[in-house]
Amino acid sequence: MSLAAAAFGLFSILYGVEEARAASDDAQWEVVWQDDFDGTELDRSKWQPEISCWGGGNNERQCYTDRQRNIRVEDGALHLIAKRERFTGPTYPDELAYLGEGETTRRYTSGKVRTKGLASWKYGRFSARMKLPEGQGTWPAFWMMPESSVYGQWPLSGEIDIMEAVNLGTPCEECEAGIETRTSGALHFGDRAPDNTYLFLKADEMAEGTPADDWHVYTVEWAEDRIQWLVDGELFMRIDADEWHTASEEARGRSFAPFDQPFYLMLNYAVGGNLAEKSNDGGFDRKSFPSRLLIDWVRVEECRGDRESGKACLTDTEWNGKPQGPWETQAR
Repeated sequence: MSLAAAAFGLFSILYGVEEARAASDDAQWEVVWQDDFDGTELDRSKWQPEISCWGGGNNERQCYTDRQRNIRVEDGALHLIAKRERFTGPTYPDELAYLGEGETTRRYTSGKVRTKGLASWKYGRFSARMKLPEGQGTWPAFWMMPESSVYGQWPLSGEIDIMEAVNLGTPCEECEAGIETRTSGALHFGDRAPDNTYLFLKADEMAEGTPADDWHVYTVEWAEDRIQWLVDGELFMRIDADEWHTASEEARGRSFAPFDQPFYLMLNYAVGGNLAEKSNDGGFDRKSFPSRLLIDWVRVEECRGDRESGKACLTDTEWNGKPQGPWETQAR
C-alpha cells in the first residue's frame, strides 16, 4: 500500500469517527406525533377504539365499547372509564375475527384506544402522562403491538408493555409502606404458547402516596439493540437485544428480531384478569368500580441525527439491575 493510500485510509477512519461523534453530539429526541387531548372528542385521525368482549386472553371481565360512557375527552385529558354494567358486544376485535364470530355478555365495560392502522413507529421514545386508578382488580396499561405480524402471531412478533399497574393502593406484604405503589414494564417474546416467555420489572416504590394520587410520566426508549423503561425520567429497567428472541423462522439472520418492525400504541383500562386477580391479596373487589384512567398527553419522539437505530438518543444512565422472568415464578 502506498503512503498516500495509507494516509487516505487513516483520514477516512478518523473522519468517519469524527462524523459519527458529531452525529451523536447533534442527536436529540424530536416530537413527531402527539395528542394533548385538548378537545371535546377523541381524535379519530389518531386513535380508534377497540370494540370487543373477549377478555384480552387474560380472563378480563370487561367489554370494551366505543361509547362516551367509557371513552371521554374532557378537561384536557382522555378518560378511560370502567363501569359495572351488563353489556353485550362482539366477542373479538376485527383483527381476531378468524378466532370466531358471535357476541359475549360481560358485567363490566371499559375503554381501549389504539393507533393501529393510523400510526406506527420503529424505534423512538414513547411517553404518556397519566393518573392511574387504584383498587383490587384494576389493571390500566400503556403498551405497543406490531403493526404487522411479520414473524407470526403473538408472541412471535413481540409485545412492548410500557406501563402496567395492578391493584394500586391495596395491601402489599413485600412493600415497605405496606401498600402497592409500583408500576411495571415488560417485554413479551419467544415461541407460541405455552413456550412463550417474557422479561419484566417493577419500578421502585413511591416515597409518598400512589400513582393514583398524582400525575406521572411513563416512558419507554426503544432503539435497535436496547429497550429501556423510565418513570418520571428515572430509569428502572433495561433489556438488551441478546436477552430477547423469537422462534419464528422468518427471523433467521435478523439480530434484533422481533423488535425491529413498526409497532403501534395502545391505552386501555382492564377490569380484573389473571395478573390483577392473582396479585397482592388476590381476588376481585367490585367496589373498585366505577373508576377511571386519566391520560393528560401522549408523545412519540424519534432520534434526530440517528433515526435508523435510535441508539444515539438513549438516556445514558448506569443501571446494574436485572429483569425478572415470568411473574408467576417470582416471590410476591
